[in-house]
Amino acid sequence: SAAFIREQVVAPLLAEGLPESFRMYGVCEKGAVWFAIGAQGMGEIAVDESVALPQTVVDALRLLVHEDFADTMFFDETKQAMVSVEQRTDVDSEAYKACQPAFNQAAFAILERHGLGVRFEDQVAPNAAGEVPFRLDATIISTDIESVTLDKNHAAERALAFFAEGGPLPHLWRSVGDSRSDYRMADHLHEAGYDVSHVDVRPLDGILDRPYPVIVMGEQIHDEAGASFLDHWVEKLGLR
Repeated sequence: SAAFIREQVVAPLLAEGLPESFRMYGVCEKGAVWFAIGAQGMGEIAVDESVALPQTVVDALRLLVHEDFADTMFFDETKQAMVSVEQRTDVDSEAYKACQPAFNQAAFAILERHGLGVRFEDQVAPNAAGEVPFRLDATIISTDIESVTLDKNHAAERALAFFAEGGPLPHLWRSVGDSRSDYRMADHLHEAGYDVSHVDVRPLDGILDRPYPVIVMGEQIHDEAGASFLDHWVEKLGLR
């Protein structure tokens, strides 16, 4: 979410000091939310309302979590276009996994009841026009309820368009992620003709077969793997 980027990414960068001239851009919620980042911090946040869930459905999903699943999950109030219901940090994975299927079915039923048109795995409930504009995307720590037009490749395309406004684009790119959907950032860059590799910081989920290199950081995962990857490039570029 934009709130997470503001607090966990931009604030520490500002504390260290950002240069006056550089290109940095935030794209959140798989392309539904975006903003420029400059020497003074985050710029105005834009939200693509055309892909957002109706407020009545958001409210119904929030109520579902609070009334029936609050012991294992929480409703992410920072999301602006999609809905994310996530595993509580004080709950172990097995307890969350045991409850997640019931939540997914209840959430699916809410969207179907409101006539939105929704899909989840092999379940499909079209709207009155026969369309299916929304989906449930379940991960090991969350369930996202979102427009089918949103994805990491869409977010990468939006970021590239912004960077191109500031001058020629670099030819060499690296994407980093902890889920299989994150590969789609590198997919887009590869298809656009760039030299790209993807850094998988959770390779135990299974490394995908791709026509570009996939990097793993030895035995390191998650934040530690990401930090080591950044350290490598700080040294390679002589930035220390």
